Amino acid sequence: MTGAAPRRPRADALRNRERLLAEADAVFRDQGTDASLEGVARRAGVAIGTLYGHFPTRTALIAALLDARNRELFAHGDALAQHPDPARALADWVRAVVRHAAAYQGLAAALAARADELQDSCHRLTAISERLVDRARAAGALRGDTTGADVFTLMNAAAWARAHDTPAQADRLLDLALAGMIAG
Repeated sequence: MTGAAPRRPRADALRNRERLLAEADAVFRDQGTDASLEGVARRAGVAIGTLYGHFPTRTALIAALLDARNRELFAHGDALAQHPDPARALADWVRAVVRHAAAYQGLAAALAARADELQDSCHRLTAISERLVDRARAAGALRGDTTGADVFTLMNAAAWARAHDTPAQADRLLDLALAGMIAG
């Protein structure tokens, strides 16, 4: 029958998806994004085929986990674009992105790889970063040779450091880097 509305997912399929997301969140927080997907499926009480039926790739699962968190992050970035202090807005954005990317060990690498499933999020993250960098530069609050690519690399490096060292040490290094980028 053509023109029929698509069928809504069954209630058990929706429950499986939600359980998979909850268990993936717990496993990725504990073991990182390279953790066993079979382990995620087992913890959710479903077969690995069910996991792949909902999330055909590891990156698709990561993207689904990040969906709500990305919306919150992007709204924060959009609000920072209106902040009266462009240098502070940029620094706040960098710190927010670093915390976001450090939620799961290995997430910074997944974001840096810019996999197809994460492309839209990466483009949005980059656009907000560029807007905040341009605004800080126009206000004279940023060293003239600092680029959006520099800021993006700093965010990935700081997220990696946060996942591999103590958050306090990673934040200290981030503060030092920001102090070097932000004009006097």
